[in-house]
Amino acid sequence: MLTAYDLMTIDPITVKPETPLLEVVALMNKVGNRQLLVVSDDGELVGIVTDRDVRLAVNSPLVTDEPLDRIQVLEQHTAVECMTRDPKTIPSDTPIHKVAQLLSAYKYGALPVVDDGQLVGIVTVTDLLNQMALLPEPD
Repeated sequence: MLTAYDLMTIDPITVKPETPLLEVVALMNKVGNRQLLVVSDDGELVGIVTDRDVRLAVNSPLVTDEPLDRIQVLEQHTAVECMTRDPKTIPSDTPIHKVAQLLSAYKYGALPVVDDGQLVGIVTVTDLLNQMALLPEPD
């Protein structure tokens, strides 16, 4: 049986809570991720910041439509201010059907993988779809 371990990205790209949103966006664009995990200095998972979280921060009613205003928001605010704290996690031995159920039920784009309190990976919807694409076609 396939598990989260078989699908996950090992040692995912992370940011610190104090990382400015401008750097978060630049990193997301550079690596092509829609979410980044937020870890403390000791490597503990403290949150997840998604492209949607950043869009909500930038599109706040307090922000005007001026491009400079939006850039200032990205420069002046950090990952910890818009991340989801204590995100739902899964262990690496979670069967992929359970991973799919969780992603679907909660409408998540990704699930951090944590074993014994340590972040070991991340499974995204894309990882799951890529695995599904490898299934043999029915006769």
